[in-house]
This record gives sequence, structure tokens and C-alpha cells, in this order.
Amino acid sequence: MNITVISVGKLKEKYLKLGIEEFSKRLSKYCKLDLIELDDEKCPENLSPKDMLIVKDKEGKKILGKIKNNSYVIALAIDGKNLSSEELADTISKLAVRGNSHITFIIGGSLGLSDEVLSRADYKLSFSKMTFPHQLMRLILLEQVYRAFRINNNEPYHK
Repeated sequence: MNITVISVGKLKEKYLKLGIEEFSKRLSKYCKLDLIELDDEKCPENLSPKDMLIVKDKEGKKILGKIKNNSYVIALAIDGKNLSSEELADTISKLAVRGNSHITFIIGGSLGLSDEVLSRADYKLSFSKMTFPHQLMRLILLEQVYRAFRINNNEPYHK
């Protein structure tokens, strides 16, 4: 299985980098992992709604340019479907059985994802109704993907 994570914004915090490195190493036993980090657009605090759309569209075009044609795309979105860890594991397992050997997860920038990216997504996944920093979401996502592989391989995991 190939897992790609496309995320907008540079990772700056050392503790997040260390966590992502750890889960990347752990995941190497189960899949080929590709982490793609895209530059975010400059976005002052007082953007108009029109300017926010322009920023999301620019970031969206960068994201779309990195998605492989044969990939099953899962966009992280607040209005997506909430899954338990077991349900995420089941979703990944079913995708593999159906021949989807490449899954791409997308994490947008601080303004979220463009409509074009959300339209391209095969599935919208929400981790919570809460808003998390997009840098932290990378770590949370990798931990949950790792947990999903452990569940699917009947290996122990923390409940």
C-alpha cells in the first residue's frame, strides 16, 4: 500500500517533526509513505471573503498538481465523516481489497481546502468538529494511519 500525505504549510515545531519522524519510521513496516509539504500562501489576518477564496484556490491548485491520477483521495474536512479508529482501519482495508493501492490524504492550510480540492476528494474525513492546527493534524493523521495498520494486522494497540 502507498500512502501519500499532502499538506499545506511548513512544519516548524521540533516536537511535531520528531513525532512525524517516529510515525513515519513505524509506518515503513506497513506501507510506502510519501509526505508532501506545500508552501502556504501569505494570508494577513484581515482578508476579505473574496481574498480568502483566492488564497484557498491558489493552495488548491498546488495540491491538485500533486495528486496522482490513480490515487484514492481522502480530504480532511470539518464537515467530513467522523470515524472511530476501527472504522478508519476498516475503510483502509476495504480500499486495499478493492484494488486501491494508493491513498492520498490532504490537509489544507489555515483557511481550509478549496471547493475544487473537495470536489476531487473521493471521501471527506473529519477528526473532530474542533479546529486543530494543520501542522498538528499531520501527526494525528499519521498516528491514526499507523493504528489502522496495527488493527488490520491484528496487532496490539492502545485502546
